Amino acid sequence: MNTPDADARSRFRRALRSYRGRFGSRRTVRSDLTAGLIAGVESVPDGLAAGLLAGVNPLHGLYGYLFGTLGGALATGSVFMSVQATGAMAVIISDVPETQSGPGAGAALTTLALLTGVIMLALGLAGAGKLVRFIPTAVLVGFINAVAVNIILGQLETVTGYAAEGANRVVQAVDTLLNVANFNWRAVLIGVVTVVLIILLERTRIGPLGMVAAIIVGSALAAILPGPRVELVSDVAQIPAALPGLTPPDLGVVGALIVPAVSLALVGLVQGAAISGSIPNPGGKLPDPSADFRGQGIANLAAGLFHGMPVGGSMSGTAMVRAAGARSALANLVAALVMLVTIVAFAPAIGTIAMPALAGLLILVGARTMKPAELRFVWRTGPVQAAVLSVTFVLTLLIPLQYAVLAGVGLAVVLHVSRQSSRVRVRAWRFAAHAMLPREGAPPRVLPPDETVVLVIYGSVFFAAAPVLAEQLPAVAETSRGSAVVLRLRGTDEFGSTFIRVIERYASELHAAGGTLILCGIGPRAEAQLRSTGLQELLGADHVFTATEQIGDSLEQALRAAARWRAARPDPDQRPGLTNH
Repeated sequence: MNTPDADARSRFRRALRSYRGRFGSRRTVRSDLTAGLIAGVESVPDGLAAGLLAGVNPLHGLYGYLFGTLGGALATGSVFMSVQATGAMAVIISDVPETQSGPGAGAALTTLALLTGVIMLALGLAGAGKLVRFIPTAVLVGFINAVAVNIILGQLETVTGYAAEGANRVVQAVDTLLNVANFNWRAVLIGVVTVVLIILLERTRIGPLGMVAAIIVGSALAAILPGPRVELVSDVAQIPAALPGLTPPDLGVVGALIVPAVSLALVGLVQGAAISGSIPNPGGKLPDPSADFRGQGIANLAAGLFHGMPVGGSMSGTAMVRAAGARSALANLVAALVMLVTIVAFAPAIGTIAMPALAGLLILVGARTMKPAELRFVWRTGPVQAAVLSVTFVLTLLIPLQYAVLAGVGLAVVLHVSRQSSRVRVRAWRFAAHAMLPREGAPPRVLPPDETVVLVIYGSVFFAAAPVLAEQLPAVAETSRGSAVVLRLRGTDEFGSTFIRVIERYASELHAAGGTLILCGIGPRAEAQLRSTGLQELLGADHVFTATEQIGDSLEQALRAAARWRAARPDPDQRPGLTNH
């Protein structure tokens, strides 16, 4: 007989074998090593570019890539997920003043990454992975495409050498276009050459490493071309040939960073959920999005403690490592080790990278992030979806992204509530003689006298839908005496207090007119609510019927109860009662 301790040890051994299995087997090592090498080398310029996009020391982007990839490889539910500093998250960081300048900017960035990690980890532990499905496609498409535009506009200063003025990136872009004469054409040439080379070289055998080669060529042009000097990575950051030490957070800025941290967590989790829902693990099973939430939270805690910027699940990074031949999480683990070796061994070379080359890379990333086909699809869906898309897109361009994210989520909630409340419908079922099934139609406007009216509710009965439901119920008039209303609520597991008040008022109106209300198809939790609120006592215990496994059983019981009530009705000259037993 197995003891509890033996069962616990057995479960632990199975969990340990499962965890080891995420790193593949001897048959997959070679493929993972190759994919990890490619991903690690490619991630160095990509990480630096992410730091540039965020407006922080480019090393923070590289450290975010390193420790995010490492944490993701060890902790996410998705075997292949690459946890990196995504473009959308970088743009949000660029709009956070505390991280942009001053002696405390580095500590603020650390605090922001740690807060983001705590929020992601808490949501993962709470099993909130499925909540992202409540964000409409119109909001996501509008947001992602506006972020793509922001990525492009945010690099105009670096790639042109002109420091534009304006309240937001759109105004700054207009100012840039009006000052073409002040461009640093050497920087422009380097950016253009980098973009062209990436496009050409990635179609060759070197594939993803074409990005690295293009950055090297662009940086070489910065060294040999005559003309005004262009900015290098070493001009904006000291490149130490060592890993960073642990950095403590700045608790004094926690209050100012809560909103950006929530926004970063939401964006990172939505992007990660796209990976969870579309890229299966080696066994063919889709990963648990809540487990991915937890893994991304742990990756952010690691990145924050070691000078890294906030990170999240990267669809492009995940697709790249899989295209390079990854067979397990070992590929991302190797990629992190390759980044570590590159930082330690090639720090001086990293410092010679030309900033316009990184800006060219980001402009290409922004252009590829845009989804015009999805924009057209949502626009054609209908005026409501088009309006949501437009509002999200414009807000993301004009206001700081951390507020645009929350505005988009708020808009999604309002849209969901509005749509659900407008979808509730009340229909009437009529039973013809000798017919097995009822016919469905519009309910009567006014309840007829001495008849049983069966009403069926379609849609949600939450608080916002309750007034819409009340308007659709047949009116109770003085001529409605003797009318029995059977309200079928099958599939409704829980009532809100607003809905219960609506039913209570309707039952009282029927009572005053000499009619009665009978509920059927009630679920166990809903029945408990009726008891605890006193509504079941008001209606009468024999006027409330719970749902059973047999479809139509509770409705049949309700119809028999209506017949008994009508047969037992008091004399018309007597005062009517709500129920008569």
